[in-house]
Amino acid sequence: MNSPMRMPWVDTAKGLSIILVVMMYSAYNTGEYTGGVGFLHYVIGFATPFRMPEFFLISGLFLSQVIDRAWRRYIDRRVVHYLYFYVLWAIISIGLKIGIFSRDPGGMLHDLAMAVVQPYGVLWFIYMLAVFGLVAKLLLQFRVPAWIVIPIAATLQMWAPHPESYALEQFAAYFVFFYLGFVMAPLVFRLVEWTQARPALAVAGLVLWAIVNGLFVYSPGYALQPVGMQMGLAAWPPLHLTLAVAGAVALCVLGGFLSKFPAMEWLRWLGEHSLVVYVAFTIPMSLFRGAALASGLLTDTGMLGLAVLLVSTISPVVLYFIVKRIGFGMFLFERPGWAHIDGSARQPAPSAVAPKPALSAAIAQSSPK
Repeated sequence: MNSPMRMPWVDTAKGLSIILVVMMYSAYNTGEYTGGVGFLHYVIGFATPFRMPEFFLISGLFLSQVIDRAWRRYIDRRVVHYLYFYVLWAIISIGLKIGIFSRDPGGMLHDLAMAVVQPYGVLWFIYMLAVFGLVAKLLLQFRVPAWIVIPIAATLQMWAPHPESYALEQFAAYFVFFYLGFVMAPLVFRLVEWTQARPALAVAGLVLWAIVNGLFVYSPGYALQPVGMQMGLAAWPPLHLTLAVAGAVALCVLGGFLSKFPAMEWLRWLGEHSLVVYVAFTIPMSLFRGAALASGLLTDTGMLGLAVLLVSTISPVVLYFIVKRIGFGMFLFERPGWAHIDGSARQPAPSAVAPKPALSAAIAQSSPK
């Protein structure tokens, strides 16, 4: 049963985000094997500035709900929660890909060991959420003000260093969006509420944003490739950062607009269960793409990419309902009691639960410390 305290627009925005993420991997995975560019590449090209920043910004929106808790309680909700799924699905993914399909036990053990210090595959997002949660708590603990954190984090994002550590590289690229979600929460909540009451203005604003974003991304110098996107003017670091924040907020507004339509309930549900899709979509993606190419029935890059997107998104959902129906295997998608370090029962993830009244008042009147 869904919690009555959940905010539908947050889940709807997360639903849009998870579709864009799966779309990117589906399009690039298909393009890598066909050597072509399909119509999904253009959609992903448009979303390049804000695709992942949106996920991190939303994850930071409700940080104020939990960040003042005692360390053990906070670590359980914001660090252990994500590390549980990271470890579990890293073992499953590496075991299947390296241990079974490639039959390389030595390589499997090597990748498992490296996954401790280097985020593995698409699971890097979950790994970094745990890191970001820990860093945000430490910054609050040492009373580092936001006016210091944000410029430093923004500079790291624009600098875009490429150290040997993939974790450090991703930290530099995305921490600013997670922290901005924390700091900008009052503005985002008010903006979405304001636009929900004015749908015509919301649509007009979204159209204007889409035009501006598209013009910058597809300005002279852009190049779509089978496995990547080279943006035009949007590649300039300060503009890229600006478009990323604007796009992330725009998707929140779009989520607020779409959440008003009963026909979009499926998208809200998908966002509420985005973790289900995120941790499991790569396995059906690879299997289906390989089978489709081998059959020769789908050879067009665009149509094959779309088919891969649908299968990759739907298959984890089907698996979720199967394990829920048979009553075994829910540990794949829900953290069991033994995986808590504070003895608490499983609760809805704080990133999609409405703030309590007192907290809402505080959010509306002040910024996080």
